[in-house]
Amino acid sequence: MKACPVCEDRGVVIKNNVAVPCPCNKQRALVNRFKEAGLPEGLRNHTFDKFNFKYYSRLRVDPERKITYYESARRTFQAAQDFVRNFKNDRHIDGLLITGPVGSGKTFLAACIANALLETEVLLLFVVVPDLLDRLRSTYDQNRQGTDYYSEKDLLDAAREVPLLFLDDLGAHNYTEWTKNKLYSILNYRVNHRLPVIITTNISLEDLGEYLGERTTSRICQMCWPYRLPVEDDIRMVQRRERLREG
Repeated sequence: MKACPVCEDRGVVIKNNVAVPCPCNKQRALVNRFKEAGLPEGLRNHTFDKFNFKYYSRLRVDPERKITYYESARRTFQAAQDFVRNFKNDRHIDGLLITGPVGSGKTFLAACIANALLETEVLLLFVVVPDLLDRLRSTYDQNRQGTDYYSEKDLLDAAREVPLLFLDDLGAHNYTEWTKNKLYSILNYRVNHRLPVIITTNISLEDLGEYLGERTTSRICQMCWPYRLPVEDDIRMVQRRERLREG
């Protein structure tokens, strides 16, 4: 079955004996941008209008910010929207560091930023940090098989040089000196060339140095504005319970 019933996947249609591009080309180009950006398929429908503030308490106060969970989420959400608007006019603005516990909506909000900018044909790269580190390690495997033969330099250059980089799930993992050096290499390059990065992490700003080292943490503080998404319960678990009740 053809994906496009108008052009039957030829990419062009005939109008008045002239071949013109089919409207499906625009949608295909958008799909390709999603794939090239590395955005997981499950995140491609995340948009700002779907961000739900009901999961952030208007009563509980975030001890780190001395404001309610709701107010903290509202400020973080506004910062994300502001970033999208400002990045369109200036590709060298400061990035964002979004912290919060597991299931607080950090990745959802980062995907909202990525999707909004992909709609305007911005070149970006969305990587999950553990996956990136695994791919870097795999380049040392002399017996690896398949079609993914990117070198370590290819992967690092892509992360260093892309106009906008998303580092999702910079979590509280056991970072070796090797992994710390790779992350530092990426972030140091981007600082020096004024290329923004959006980072999500479950590590508090105060504890980043313990996991990543002072050099890398210093670069993050230099290039990102810190924001926090605090929640009482993992939003994914809350949503699962909601679906069970509705079913």
